[in-house]
Amino acid sequence: MPRRFSSFLDKSAMTLSGLCLVHCLVGALALTMFAAGGAWLNHDVHLVGLAVALPLAAVALWRGVALHGRIGVALLGVLGIGLMGTSLFIAHGASAEVLVSVAGVALLGAAHYWNLRASRV
Repeated sequence: MPRRFSSFLDKSAMTLSGLCLVHCLVGALALTMFAAGGAWLNHDVHLVGLAVALPLAAVALWRGVALHGRIGVALLGVLGIGLMGTSLFIAHGASAEVLVSVAGVALLGAAHYWNLRASRV
């Protein structure tokens, strides 16, 4: 896989992480304000997001580690995905769910950023 494709994967994953972060924060605010948020705020969106994030992260981070050899990048990504998965088992809209989701997305986004930077060496 060329470096350009790896860069595209990391940038796509960071964009997805940003969209997830917006969903988490805006969703929590909307749930607080309106008590019911519609399909966009449904808990199933987390499962879909995780189903998209997992293979994208696996390919992008695996490829990056193969290029630069920094296993910490992959470990940070695994921790982020793990937290995102953990949030599926917390009541939707609960403060803990928002915190765990945001932490997971932030860590995964940071892993992709670190991966992108390390791959440009």
